[in-house]
Amino acid sequence: MKDENQPDLLRAPADKRLGQHFLFDPDILKRVALAAGPVEGRDVIEIGPGPGGLTRAILQNGARKLLCLEMDDRFAGALKTWPDAATKRLQVLQTDATTVELNDLISEFEIEPPLMIIANLPYNVGTPLLIGWLMQMEHISDMALMFQKEVAQRVCAQPGTQHYGRLAVLSHAVASSRMAFTLPPGAFKPPPKVASAVVSLKRLPPEKAYQNLSALQKVTGAAFGQRRKMLRASLKTIMPDGASAETLLEGIGIDPTRRAETLTQDEFRRLTDHWARLHSSSSKS
Repeated sequence: MKDENQPDLLRAPADKRLGQHFLFDPDILKRVALAAGPVEGRDVIEIGPGPGGLTRAILQNGARKLLCLEMDDRFAGALKTWPDAATKRLQVLQTDATTVELNDLISEFEIEPPLMIIANLPYNVGTPLLIGWLMQMEHISDMALMFQKEVAQRVCAQPGTQHYGRLAVLSHAVASSRMAFTLPPGAFKPPPKVASAVVSLKRLPPEKAYQNLSALQKVTGAAFGQRRKMLRASLKTIMPDGASAETLLEGIGIDPTRRAETLTQDEFRRLTDHWARLHSSSSKS
């Protein structure tokens, strides 16, 4: 591909403001590209392609279409000169990925859901991007996302474990997740200060996914916002006037003295369902 003859692009320094850390090892890049499953014949979105190593791996493994979202004009401009860009198999949008909706991208670039999202994510925006995609999971089938290792652990954590929190509950509500592999800082240029990990997420079947993710966000935000507090105290901030968190919890068989990190996915779903109904009733009265 044309980018292989662009040494200036490969030597372009990372921009700390954009959280850039680049991967160049072809074997590692192929593992990232295929971490969520085969890309052959699929429509893929990549975030922050940088000098294009992961972009190349996705294309070489048979993606039907690849849309790259890149803020850095150095890399966005260079990717537009690749041969695949001339045929529109590769499309490049210079934008901040946190500001775009998948619906708009699907319409404008004629990409077909369910999509795959594959990305070596900038550390400073990885979590908000993931939460945004979880809210739009009807358009996505699979994701392979590189995070700093601690964030990856939080995405995949199980109840009662050190890293279990709001991010795990939201992820497990609509997707199954696993940590595919980890990478040391030295695998990147420049090396970050922490280890990294690739997380594979696959959309749950409709009958297993939780539909009211907006309400779940509010409940988990309150429940984990004050982790050391019992649920009867931490949920007070989101209860309607005159309603008791303790009464709500007791009514659905959850001990009000428990803490958020002990609740299972099913318990959070049940809690959210009843909280949402209570909130709706209060709003109508």
